[in-house]
Amino acid sequence: MDNTKNHTFAIIGAGMSGILAGIKLKEAGYSFQIFEKADSVGGTWRENTYPGIACDVPSHIYSYSFELNPEWSSSHSPGEEIHKYFKNVAIKYGVEPSIRFNEGVTRCTWVDDEWEIETEKGHVERFKWVIAATGILHHPKYPDIEGMDDFEGPMFHTARWDHNIETKGKRIGLIGTGSSGVQITAEIAPEVEKLSVFQRTAQWVVPNERLEYTEEEREAFRTDADMLQNMHIEMSRAFNDGFATSVIDGESQLIDDIQNRCLEALETVEDLELREKLRPTYRAACKRLVVSHNFYDAVQRPNVNIITEAIDRIEKNGVRAGGELHELDVLVLATGFHVDAFMRPMDITGRNGIVLDEVWEDWPSAYLSIAVPEFPNFFMLNGPNSPVGNFSLIQTAEMQFDYVLKVVDHVNQGDLDVAAISEEAYNRFDTERYEAAKGTVWATGCNSWYLDNNGVPFAWPFPFSRFRSEMEAPKLEDYEPVKS
Repeated sequence: MDNTKNHTFAIIGAGMSGILAGIKLKEAGYSFQIFEKADSVGGTWRENTYPGIACDVPSHIYSYSFELNPEWSSSHSPGEEIHKYFKNVAIKYGVEPSIRFNEGVTRCTWVDDEWEIETEKGHVERFKWVIAATGILHHPKYPDIEGMDDFEGPMFHTARWDHNIETKGKRIGLIGTGSSGVQITAEIAPEVEKLSVFQRTAQWVVPNERLEYTEEEREAFRTDADMLQNMHIEMSRAFNDGFATSVIDGESQLIDDIQNRCLEALETVEDLELREKLRPTYRAACKRLVVSHNFYDAVQRPNVNIITEAIDRIEKNGVRAGGELHELDVLVLATGFHVDAFMRPMDITGRNGIVLDEVWEDWPSAYLSIAVPEFPNFFMLNGPNSPVGNFSLIQTAEMQFDYVLKVVDHVNQGDLDVAAISEEAYNRFDTERYEAAKGTVWATGCNSWYLDNNGVPFAWPFPFSRFRSEMEAPKLEDYEPVKS
């Protein structure tokens, strides 16, 4: 079925980045269509609804700069509140009518200097530009454990939480102690009969004081726009010039300070055996730091058991680890996501029949995190090598999109025939990125989802100032020149 319309841009995904792209394109006067595989906006905040879900970035940073929110209930807002924020923004800025829900993109093919897009409903359309705003935390990763199909009780991934299953008063098993696992543990521990947490690696847990904003404080935010704006600016500066910069130095003093704060929090665990189970053996921030104000309180409850023995297999009645069977009613998998998927499993074919999945066979990479050679007029927001572990993703996406619009302007002005990054520029950046990544804190000796197949961190390894300067103005010499 050919539903060709005169849209200039195709946006894939209606999460945080996709909504942003729609708003900015509408403001700039461009026509666009957003394709969303699910039935609602919100991306990861739509997918993840597990008990205790919250953002580990302060609320007033995790907001669009042009739509600061005076209504946040706390300093680190719950997921449901963040999802509501994105839904309200999409409606307020008139983006929602341009979203085709329940219509995922299955194919993008460069044909006759345009992108031909096919959806799961069989619709085929042509666009001049494609913006992939698919995010990275949306393909659940399931563990490879013997007996996965043998468990007779309910079993689900944290990103597929089954709210029809009652956990209160039940024996719950939880595999994984990353951010999701820690948040779930703290939330459900007080109400379950028993919580068995299967921990492969101890986490550095940063204590945070989760401040609840009073009605008086929210009223002040509503009536004093300058106060809200100044808070956003000050918090962004502290975050970007402090922590975001420190992680690129494996020997940073700030990382030492963070590690000491974590150790002080760990000392609140009174049982010495439990405390040692929870003590990491690698440098703080090597894996993504876990932020929590109540995890250590939760794990000291008598009904919580931290199990560090390796899992042997899953059986019909529970999980066997270290030879011991831990009987369970419900099994929850807090085992993360396939962070190398990005747009995949979409079939994306650029010029000369080059398939993106083959280009990324070893591991995804992109020039400045947004573009790949032989894929003209195709940009990614929060794509490969983006600063997923050290900057605010919203701020990152805003700067990336401003950059994209500047490239579009250059094409419209005739400075470029198409926006096609050169192979030389791509290789030069990737070589520099690869070498710089080896000196970051993520490369100090731990196993984390920040590492590629070669054990090298794939996140942005440069200071925030470098990212900001790169995004300020495109380097036309890095793009293919106009044909004479």
